[in-house]
Amino acid sequence: MKPEHFAPLNLPEATVRWLLDFWDVIQGLDDWRDNQEITAQEKESVIYKVMFLLPNNVFFQYHSKELLPIVSNLVLKWIAANRLEDNREHLHKAYMWRAAYYDLILEVVRLVHGYEAAANASDFVAKMYGETFEDYVKEFQNA
Repeated sequence: MKPEHFAPLNLPEATVRWLLDFWDVIQGLDDWRDNQEITAQEKESVIYKVMFLLPNNVFFQYHSKELLPIVSNLVLKWIAANRLEDNREHLHKAYMWRAAYYDLILEVVRLVHGYEAAANASDFVAKMYGETFEDYVKEFQNA
């Protein structure tokens, strides 16, 4: 995920920074959870972002009461997706629930621009999910 992915949403810089840091954290934690090779430096970066950058971001500080339930739901969906992946017949459900980050983006758009703008951007946000189901399934065939 890069800053230019968010350009059409016209979000403030601090908001984009929070979303990008959050993306880095969930990617790093997922790799860590799956025992993938990540360096000590990558782990330290995730820890720093979780412990310092994310909670100190001005956008998050202003909207934390609205964002924390969405973040909690995202984590619960991630846990469920990990469990569903153990049973290959449920990969389509795991794939859907791994997309919870985009729920967060849509809520951020609503918080910044309001309901109508979020409704108008909803299909764009859905299309931001770049991994196809076919690519997702291939990960398990190669594992």
